[in-house]
Amino acid sequence: MHRLLFAIGVTASAQRAGSGLFLNALRTLHSTSFATVTVETISSSHPAEVKNLVQGEWKVSSGWTWLLDPLNGSPFIKVADVQEAEIEPFVHSLCRCPKYGLHNPFRAQERYLLYGDVSAKAAQMLAQPQVRFLARSFAVPGNHLGQQSHGYRWPYGPVAIITPFNFPLEIPVLQLMGALYMGNKPIVKVDSKVSIVMEQMLRLLHDCGLPKEDVDFINADGKTMNKLLLEAKPQMTLFTGSSRVAEKLAGDLKGRIKLEDAGYDWKILGPDVQEVEYVAWVCDQDAYACSGQKCSAQSILFIHENWASSELLSKMQLLAGRRKLQDLTIGPVLTVTTESMLEHIQKLLKIPGSELLFGGEELENHSIPKIYGALRPTAVFVPLADILKPDTFELVTKEIFGPFQIVTYYKHDQLTEVLNACERMHAHLTAAVVSNDPLFLQEVLGKSVNGTTYAGIRARTTGAPQNHWFGPAGDPRGAGIGTPEAIKLVWSCHREIIHDIGPLPKNWEIPPPS
Repeated sequence: MHRLLFAIGVTASAQRAGSGLFLNALRTLHSTSFATVTVETISSSHPAEVKNLVQGEWKVSSGWTWLLDPLNGSPFIKVADVQEAEIEPFVHSLCRCPKYGLHNPFRAQERYLLYGDVSAKAAQMLAQPQVRFLARSFAVPGNHLGQQSHGYRWPYGPVAIITPFNFPLEIPVLQLMGALYMGNKPIVKVDSKVSIVMEQMLRLLHDCGLPKEDVDFINADGKTMNKLLLEAKPQMTLFTGSSRVAEKLAGDLKGRIKLEDAGYDWKILGPDVQEVEYVAWVCDQDAYACSGQKCSAQSILFIHENWASSELLSKMQLLAGRRKLQDLTIGPVLTVTTESMLEHIQKLLKIPGSELLFGGEELENHSIPKIYGALRPTAVFVPLADILKPDTFELVTKEIFGPFQIVTYYKHDQLTEVLNACERMHAHLTAAVVSNDPLFLQEVLGKSVNGTTYAGIRARTTGAPQNHWFGPAGDPRGAGIGTPEAIKLVWSCHREIIHDIGPLPKNWEIPPPS
């Protein structure tokens, strides 16, 4: 199991390390045995085509959505676009799955082995197909002879998976396989900008033995997908994406949802100044790798006053300046336009004492379409006192899904104010405490909540979760990814079965009424 997660995580870390956009992920799936596209030839003259999968068959829809190449604006991928009037086959497919799932600890147990085999073939790293251990049960002795209580991890049955554009392979594959391992029947919707990657991954999994009827795959807009969820009523939906959509779905689905929503992620540099060049490099990677398009990106940097005399900021500026469009170390921002990012920067610079540290300009000599963003890596300094003001806090802590971060300094006696700022943030996904001072670490870790927190001088906000849990904390709806515990939490519920088989005590008689 860990080997499968590692194998998929390696691909995820490769995505996080650079900004080759989603085609890098697609290249990892290129194989003549199953692929319907050749990534090197995708262009406006040879466009790729993305279909839907429902009830075991690949199908098109009445309409198509054309995607523009983020680098030159030419249409190069067309995606089947399911309309509201066309959702009935998907609703019917999901409704056919019972609440007890496609398999569970009492039924069709051989499918645990089936998915071990599929995983072994797909990842080529799973030596023993022992997926069944995710459904490990436990037993507790009862109150009398013949009574014993058994706890099981039970599938939900029909479920939905909705994932964003920025990790087109890692997130949907890890969540899909977790759902399947536990016996669920999922419908998968990936952001249409990158759904070509997951379509090819599903074809790979079919080639490795995945039953085609076990997973449905749909390309549609948010309105159509919302209608499908309301009509099909999946028992559980996993949503990774914006907080606004997450809260809407939580209401629409009456709480039957797990969330890994937006992350305005903080990093605090402690009082022990050391390894300045390394810390600057990690800050650059956290904030600007993948052009900042990561839910774990460094959104705000709190710097202890002891670092003021170091070369930290100058080194961060130098590292940011190395990033070029030519090698895609800085590249198109797919969900925020250049205009909106520059507008946000201007609003911040109106705050007294704020300052543009570097960036703040559109990329030069580019052909990126206006529907995308093209911004140089940017950092804006805002004084801590102004960050904390009620009328500016919301503006400063607005998540910009691009190459952008806030920077501020704090004095040693202002740590409580820094922690209060972190407490006020509504999303608690990742965080970093850059210090080896044990008392400082204890203070910060003891008064914070972020679900994936890195601590120590090598701490970061962004790391592919091939060896640890990744997910938010502080919200009972929070979803995890990357570990067996995450799979069990998200894709199964607890079921208790109490066996009470006797024998009755000798000379038992009906007792008085109670």
